[in-house]
Amino acid sequence: MWTIQRYNEQYGQEEEDVVAVEYPLTIVVNGEEFATMVCTPMDMEDLVIGFLASEGVILTYRELTHLTIDEERGFAYVETSRTVPFVIEGQKRWLGSCCGKSRAFYFQSDAATAKTAVDTTTFSPELCYQLMEAFHKEAGMFKQTGGVHQAAIAGKSGLVKAYTDIGRHNALDKLYGYMLRHQVSSKEKMIIFSGRISSEVLLKVSKMRFGLLLSKSAPTDLALQLAGDLNITAAGFVRGNRMNVYTHPDRVKEESKGGVMIE
Repeated sequence: MWTIQRYNEQYGQEEEDVVAVEYPLTIVVNGEEFATMVCTPMDMEDLVIGFLASEGVILTYRELTHLTIDEERGFAYVETSRTVPFVIEGQKRWLGSCCGKSRAFYFQSDAATAKTAVDTTTFSPELCYQLMEAFHKEAGMFKQTGGVHQAAIAGKSGLVKAYTDIGRHNALDKLYGYMLRHQVSSKEKMIIFSGRISSEVLLKVSKMRFGLLLSKSAPTDLALQLAGDLNITAAGFVRGNRMNVYTHPDRVKEESKGGVMIE
C-alpha cells in the first residue's frame, strides 16, 4: 500500500493505494550467475523453470535437479543435469520489467527452441470472445494496480491457468513453468495475453508449442511475419465481440451446424 493524494478536479484527499511490486531476482545456474530479472514476487518457481526452458537451459523438467529460492536475498539457485548452452560474452544478463531491447541477445536460443505449430484445433469466434471475457475477470491484480500484464492458458472448457507479472515475458514464463511442472499439453489449447504481440512474445508462444494466440492489444509487423513462418494464428484487438485475425485464420471458424460450415 502507498499513501497518495488523489485528486478529483481541483480537490485532493489522502488515500491508500495498491501499487505493483517490482522485485529483482537473480538466477544462479550450476554456481554461476546466469540472469537477473525484475518481476512480481509471486509464483517464482514457475517463473524460473519457464525462463530456463525458454532459454534452452533445460529441455525437460527432469533436467532440473535442484531449485531453491531465497526470497529475502532475491536469489534462485538452480542445478541442472546439463551444461548451460548459452552464454553472452561471459556477462550476466539483466532483464528489466519492460522486456525491451535487452532481449535482442536471445536470438541464438530462439533458433534452437522455437518450433512450428502443428495443432490444428479450431475455436469459434464466440468461444474466443467468451474466453477473453473470462480472462478479464481473472485480472484482479491489474484492476488493483493497473501495472501488470496477464497471460493464461485456455481450452474449450475455459481457462486452465492464469498468471500476472509486471513483465509481460515473465507472465508467459510462469505459464511455461506451470506446464512443465504439471505436464500440461498445449494440444487443443490457446494462449490469451493482455499486452502487445511483439516478436518476443510470439517466439515464447512458439516455444510453448501453441498454435493460437489471442490478445486484447495490437501486434507488430515482425511478430506477424514470425507467426506466418511458424504457423501460429495471431489474433489482436479481441474486445467485446470483435477481433482481428492476422495470420493463419483457419484456426478461428464458426462451428458447423447441420453439416454446413458457416463462413
